[in-house]
Formats: sequence, C-alpha cells, structure tokens
Amino acid sequence: MLRLCVGCESIEELLDWHGSRGGPWTLHTRMTPKRAEDMLDGGSLYRIFKGVILCRQQILDIRKIGEGAAARCEMELSPDIIKVAPTPRRPFQGWRYLDPKDAPADLALNGSAEIPDELARRLREVGAW
Repeated sequence: MLRLCVGCESIEELLDWHGSRGGPWTLHTRMTPKRAEDMLDGGSLYRIFKGVILCRQQILDIRKIGEGAAARCEMELSPDIIKVAPTPRRPFQGWRYLDPKDAPADLALNGSAEIPDELARRLREVGAW
C-alpha cells in the first residue's frame, strides 16, 4: 500500500513526530481496504516523502472501528522502518495499492550503504541511481 507522508519531509522527521506521540505505530484512515486480508500476509505500507518513496513498514493488523458513517480504519504498523530504493511517485489523495512486482527494493537487502535521503533523492532525479 502507498501513502503520502504529509507534514514530514524525511524519515527522521517521521521518527521524531512519532517519538513525540509515543505508543504503537497506528495509521488512521477513513476507508477500510477491500484487500485487507492480502495486506496482512506480509504486506507493507510504503511512505512517500516529497514525491519519492523512501521507506516501508510492515502492516501487522487492520481493524475496522465503528459502524455506518462513523466507521474508520486503524492499521497497526511494525515499529521497524525499512529504507527502500528511492522511487519517484506522483501525488494522490488517500492511499493506493502497490503491486508487489512494482515495489521498490529494500536498501539493506541490496547491500547499499547508508545514504542521506536528500542525496538519494538528488541522485535519483539525475538518473545516477
């Protein structure tokens, strides 16, 4: 699943924001995904910062809260943030499903060295990565 990270420009800002809130990583959405069962079987939430997918978190649980017009959805996410190969993505509203074949590769699995997000973004923009 893809989702824009609004209000944070980097993974570090996201970590700082969540650290100030405490508690479990819970994402609140208005609509419950129709493919929730598929996402619970190893699915991840890929986060987009300033038009670039930079990281993912495994989806641990999806719960529907309330009924009728007041219904909402809560997604419990793993606290582990996995950096992925920076991948450009156009803005959209809400969230989108991401086909596993289109998912960016994890940086740790590629043996890539730690690289600052802004440098990775610039390298990707000029086609050097």
